Amino acid sequence: MKLYGFSRSSAAFRVRIAVNLKKLDCEHISISLPDGNQFSDDYTAINPQGRVPTLVDGDLVLFQSMAILEYLDERYPEPAFLPRDSAGRARVRGLANIVACDIHPLNNLEVLKFLGSELGQDRQAVDVTWYHHWIARGLRTIEAHLAGDHATGAFCHGDNPGLADICLVPQVFNAQRYKCDLAGYPRLMAVFEACMALEAFDRAQPSKQADA
Repeated sequence: MKLYGFSRSSAAFRVRIAVNLKKLDCEHISISLPDGNQFSDDYTAINPQGRVPTLVDGDLVLFQSMAILEYLDERYPEPAFLPRDSAGRARVRGLANIVACDIHPLNNLEVLKFLGSELGQDRQAVDVTWYHHWIARGLRTIEAHLAGDHATGAFCHGDNPGLADICLVPQVFNAQRYKCDLAGYPRLMAVFEACMALEAFDRAQPSKQADA
């Protein structure tokens, strides 16, 4: 198994966590996003979108982190990333998608660069006004779900980490890197701390990657 990623990519971070939780042997191959390596001919031959992560498992080439996470959970079922009941699975997917569909795409590196280079926005407008707005909008929603639902446990859903936690942790790292105020999300941050106490999450963090 090979994982093409980058230390600060939150999507690649998700898959690193998942690989660690499943205890899979995986070779990590760095694709430097700041250097534009994702657009090289060699890499786009593997992933035509020119984004990370890409997971190669035998003859399979898998792309898009959420699809990769679902694949890993189906192919290597223990520990499970989703609850057994349909209502629980829907809740966990919903929480995960607040990050993966609502927050992350708007704050993706390509979007931030476009705001500056093509729309003429300065660093303050991009890194603070824009970035902080969408982080707060998403995390505020997650906090309300976590605080207001008895299904929340030590983790986003119950007392075992799953898909929602795998998505949440990299997003909190991004928020911290951009110096967002996280004081208003006590339940969310308690889940984050519970995750980071686990070796699978800690070992996946950006600062512990070879290309950090």
